[in-house]
Amino acid sequence: MSALDKKLFRDLLHLWGQVLAIALIVACGIAIFVAMQTAYESLKLSQTNYYEQYRFAQVFAQLKRAPNFLVGQIQAIPGVAQVQTRVVVDVTLDVPARKEPVTGRLVSIPERQTPMLNDVFIRQGRYIEAGQSDEVLVSEAFAKANQLQSGDSLGAVINGRWQRLRIVGFALSPEYVYEIRAGDLFPDNQRFGVLWMERKALGTAFDLDGAFNDVSLSLLPGANASEVIFQLDRLLEPYGALGAYSREDQVSNRFLSDEIIQLQAHARIVPAIFLGIGAFLLHILLSRLIKMQRDQIAVLKAFGYSNRAIGVHFLKFVLAIVAIGAVLGLSVGLWLGSALTRVYAQFYQFPLLRYEISPLMVVVVLLIMASAAIAGAFVAVRRAVLLPPAEAMRPEAPALFRLSLLERWGFQTFLSPVGRIILRNLSRKPLQAFLSILGISLAVAMLVAGGYSMNAVQYIMDVQFHTIQRDDITITFNEPRSAGVKYEVASLPGVLIAEPFRNVPARLRFGHYSYKIGISGLEPEGKLHYLVDRQLNPVDLPLDGLLLKNPCKPWVGKTRTIKLNPN
Repeated sequence: MSALDKKLFRDLLHLWGQVLAIALIVACGIAIFVAMQTAYESLKLSQTNYYEQYRFAQVFAQLKRAPNFLVGQIQAIPGVAQVQTRVVVDVTLDVPARKEPVTGRLVSIPERQTPMLNDVFIRQGRYIEAGQSDEVLVSEAFAKANQLQSGDSLGAVINGRWQRLRIVGFALSPEYVYEIRAGDLFPDNQRFGVLWMERKALGTAFDLDGAFNDVSLSLLPGANASEVIFQLDRLLEPYGALGAYSREDQVSNRFLSDEIIQLQAHARIVPAIFLGIGAFLLHILLSRLIKMQRDQIAVLKAFGYSNRAIGVHFLKFVLAIVAIGAVLGLSVGLWLGSALTRVYAQFYQFPLLRYEISPLMVVVVLLIMASAAIAGAFVAVRRAVLLPPAEAMRPEAPALFRLSLLERWGFQTFLSPVGRIILRNLSRKPLQAFLSILGISLAVAMLVAGGYSMNAVQYIMDVQFHTIQRDDITITFNEPRSAGVKYEVASLPGVLIAEPFRNVPARLRFGHYSYKIGISGLEPEGKLHYLVDRQLNPVDLPLDGLLLKNPCKPWVGKTRTIKLNPN
């Protein structure tokens, strides 16, 4: 071991407290980056592989009813590679050991297992048998949440008729990686599930034999999705189509893709804060160390050590701290990344969600951290290298005195002598003062941001369920019912108030602009559903138009009433 290496080891031991503190900051930055980046890569790779292997569609459309001969016309649309028509309906299920009714989405599948769009992966059990109209595959998340087993039976109200369904297997589909009902914020696997049933049996039950009410498309490479959607909407409009949409707007994919994007953003932003703070602290520590060792640097140079050797010595000091932080950060980051991936596996249903560790990513994070540390220490190391031996033998010259800007303005009369010293020290080193303030600000911002999410969700829940939506129970029907149902519900034991409502999808058009939206029809004098503005003030419901909330400029925070064309 050389003399400089012995000196390096002694300096690390002498400054162990500061070294450990900076190493922990470096470790936090690396741990967060590794955890989020590996979780991001695992989710992204699992999503890509799953979509490709099980042929996740790229365009979707729902409609009232269309005959099967329309498939040829859909296939003829330029850019369409494959067409998959289905029958998809929501029914009420009677799940054993559950008192309240459950919503089940029945999705038709061929009677014999063949490759298709939005294919199913059977986790347990078997595929349905041809001719067995009561056999269904059940989504794995729904089965686990309700403790169902293969061979169990479920009661279902299918088009007004009671039918017993027998579970023959648990399945997954790329269409329901995030199994959530439209309009919900979070999945409720106990009260909503997806079931796959034979096409003929389901079509016959809902008068859709030889017809379909759901279609999915895959596109040729390079096809324009917007043009395909435009042509598909024109073709399906006479059949009660609700408007086609691309994969990026599909509910499950949207939740999953947004989560992946959020992970990627966190993996870049949060570690950068720690890296910046770590680089700044390394600069401060090394600057103080060089000031304390001016005489030692002079002696080393006098004994023949070159500027390069001394510069490498201090860079080794910085890299040693980074190495300590890197070992801790990588260990904790890999553990956190694996745990985070397991958490995602509870919400996103993949056939295989494998934790991926890229060696290239590990090398990149080490290079980034080492580069940030060297950049932070560069000025201090340069000062040590350029310090002449004769000048280093003498104590450092005192700083030049000058009045600060606030003192020139006369504010020194309001400060004590100690306050003036603090003010002058800050004014002499404005860059260090600014970086210190910035570091503290970022630390406070992270604490505020961490608590903001929970507070925001709590506030949203309070406003939604105590101010806007005041009902205790919401009843939804698969088909529109007559107004008399209101009085039947109101006569049930324990019911105080019953208010009907209706939700329908719609498309708003103005010129060449088009926007898909959901319209809610409410009671004008209702007490269970209130309309409020941003200040939570009540808003009257118009009788001859729509009350529209537009989040786009220049209507931010404003409401607008528009007239409806009855045609």
